[in-house]
Order: sequence, then structure tokens, then C-alpha cells
Amino acid sequence: MANKKETYESTLAHVNTFSSPSELRITDIRFADIVGAPMHCSLIKVYTNQGLVGFGEVRDGADKVYAQMLKPRLLGENPCNIDKLFRRIKQFGGHARQGGGVSGIEIALWDLAGKAYGIPIYQMLGGKFRDKIRMYCDTDVEGKDTGTAMGKALKKRMEKGFTFLKMDLGIGQIIDEPGTLSAPLGFLEEWRAANREYWQARRNPNVSVEELRRLKNRQYEYNNIAHPFTGIHVTEKGLDMLEQYVAEVRAEIGYEVPLAIDHFGHIGVEDCIKLGRRIDKYNLAWMEDMIPWQYTNQWKRLASAVSTPLCTGEDIYLKENFKPLLESGAVSIIHPDVLTTGGILETKKIGDMAQDYGVAMAIHMAESPIACLAAVHVAAATENFLALEFHSVDVPWWDDIIIAPKLPKPLVQNGFIHVPDAPGLGIEELNDEVIAQHLHPEVPGLWEPTDEWNHYVGNDRLWS
Repeated sequence: MANKKETYESTLAHVNTFSSPSELRITDIRFADIVGAPMHCSLIKVYTNQGLVGFGEVRDGADKVYAQMLKPRLLGENPCNIDKLFRRIKQFGGHARQGGGVSGIEIALWDLAGKAYGIPIYQMLGGKFRDKIRMYCDTDVEGKDTGTAMGKALKKRMEKGFTFLKMDLGIGQIIDEPGTLSAPLGFLEEWRAANREYWQARRNPNVSVEELRRLKNRQYEYNNIAHPFTGIHVTEKGLDMLEQYVAEVRAEIGYEVPLAIDHFGHIGVEDCIKLGRRIDKYNLAWMEDMIPWQYTNQWKRLASAVSTPLCTGEDIYLKENFKPLLESGAVSIIHPDVLTTGGILETKKIGDMAQDYGVAMAIHMAESPIACLAAVHVAAATENFLALEFHSVDVPWWDDIIIAPKLPKPLVQNGFIHVPDAPGLGIEELNDEVIAQHLHPEVPGLWEPTDEWNHYVGNDRLWS
């Protein structure tokens, strides 16, 4: 009898039964910073007392400190209480990259809950509207950037099976051509010099910390000038060149395939209207982030002046901050990033709210397969979903970051991702060997202890 008992207990010691989700507790949170997938991203592991590990990710380009500071507020808690924990930590998030910590942790909580109960995340959101998710392919040009070159690059994406495309079009493409832009004399040259000198210094190991900080602050002062305040205007020559660029692209790819446009540059709403009217005729899917999302009245002016659908939202944190744009009728497409909004559930709520206003939802995504699969589950569970961004066609090791035996490889096939039926996100484990090969040179640690954050607490209540 004793031998049978020993055999039974020794067997249980090597088997995770997932039988006690109510007893599940968070025990640790650790990070690994990678570059090139396609951006700098901080991957997250949330550990538990039952051996389950949840995977999350901080928004591309954001600092992991936004997630680290949440650790003492989560240790010892049951990750299955997602909404409760989200309400506890959401005050520590903010717009754009500042939402990356809260959002990345929230994704890991959903992953843990799905693993604990043995079901995919989309099922916990109410089920799915679709079995596969359409990816729209963002594309850059190698070498000389012309409309014809971009058209040929986009055509190659279509040959890979992508049915929805996006490209950049903006003042950066004409800034070297005399007579295309006007601005206070010397301003554009100073702006470009500030960016150039900072990045040159970043690559120079002999530059002092103080000098690098000075150059970074100088760069920030220029890059942080919002569109209405730069004084940059596009001339008729500049408008001609930008219109010609789009015409050359359409000549290569045709007019049937949806083509969205992004990265117009820091120009005011009047110049956006001029440019928008020039390119309305090219049957564009949307014009994205032409002006900062906060200026609702300017979005209304723009929407009333052009016929191309307008799109924004990747830098908006929390559902309530999408509402002014929706109420005003200023946008045709909202474009949240799951790693900025507040995470999976908040993005689902945003999509449902947009549907009430007759607005479609595309999803911004320039991160690893972790964030991608989080967005896939949201997209599957949201009726008015349109397309999910994909920015890593040219990253051959992108799929290798995750170990997911039940998912096809490559993950993106013929421009679509099939919705995972595996528990949680659908990721069994992360591939530490691949991650180690792509660690950020300035942040080289791989899942190192974060004990220094265990007791970092304060009086967080926002009311008296």
C-alpha cells in the first residue's frame, strides 16, 4: 500500500493537473528584451505556484519599467481575476507606449486563465466570429524610395497571399527635393541635424553619458512638436510629387487591392486636407494618423473635407478615450494596439463600442508573436474587425520566438492567421535559444530575477 501511495504521489509531482484554478497565485514576473522582431520589445513571463507561466509583452519601443512597477501589486494574487487586477493597475498606464506595461501584463493574465481552465482566450471573450484573421502587410522599400519601387514591393506581398496592404507616404519622402516644403528658415535643417547627431552619438562608444543625454533631449524637443505647431507646409510641387507617388503605386498593384497610407509627417490639418483631396481618387482603404488623435475637432474638419476613410487609435489608452472621436463621426476606422489600450478585454470593448457607431476596427501590431496572437484572439471575438497589421514579413526568425506545436508554421500563411484552439494564447513555451540570439545589446538579461521590485509599493489610491 505504501508503494502504491509513493507511486501515486511521485506521479503527481511530475504532472500538472490544472485542477485548482481558484488556488492559482502569481509568484514572479520576469523579462527579456529583444530587438528586430521588428522593433525593440520586452517579453514578459508571469510565473505561478502551479507551474503555469503566462506570456505577455510590453509595447514596441516602450520601457519595461512600466510593467516592472506593477509587480508588487500582483504578487500573491490569482491571475484568473483579470478584471479585478486590471482595475488595480490601470491607473499606472497612459497613452501610447506608457500603456505598454499594464497592457502587456493583462495579456499574460488572460494567457494564464486560459491555461488554467484549458480553453483559448477567444472562447472566454464570448466565442469567435471567424476562424482565420486577415493580416494587412505594412511595407518598406529597400534602396531608392519611388512610387514604382514601392508598388513592386507591395506586389511581392500580394504574391505571398496578402490581400490588404499599407505603405508610408509623407514629407520625409520629399524633404530633400528643393521647393517641396516651406517652414521657418533653418527649422527643417535643425530638426534633421538633431536626429542625425543623436543617432550618431548612440553608435559612438566614446560619447559621454551627459552628452548623449543632452543630444537626446534636443532630439526630443523637435520630435515632440505636434503637427499644428511645426509651421511646415507642403507646396504645390510637393503635393504633385506625393500624388505622383501614389499614382505609380496603383499602376503597379492595380485598384482592387485595399491600400492604406501612414506616416504623413508633422503637418497641420489644412495641409492634410490638401493632400487628402489630391489622393482621394486612388481608392485608398484609409489615411492613418494624419494629425494627433487628441484633436477631435480637427479630425471632424478633415473628415468633412475628404472622402477617403480616416483611421487613428494606436496611441489611445482605455475605451473612454476613443469615445469623443466616435461620437463626433470623425473616423471611419479605429485602430487600437492591444499593447496600448489596456489589453485584450479593453480592446474587445473598444471594438464593440465602435460598432455601435458604425465604425470598423483594424488592429495595430508591430511586435512579436505574443502580441500578435493576443490581437488574433480579440479579432476573432469582435464582429466589426477589418484587418490586423503585420510588420515582420522580412524577419525570418519571427515565428521561432514561440513554441506552439498546435499552431501552423509559418504562423502567417497566405496573408491570414488561423485562430488558435489551444489554451490561452496558444503558446506552449518561448524559445529561449532564439530569444538569446536577439537580446537587446543594452539590456542583455534573459529572465533574470526582479526581486528589487517585490516590495516597491506606495499609497496608490486616487481619492481621499
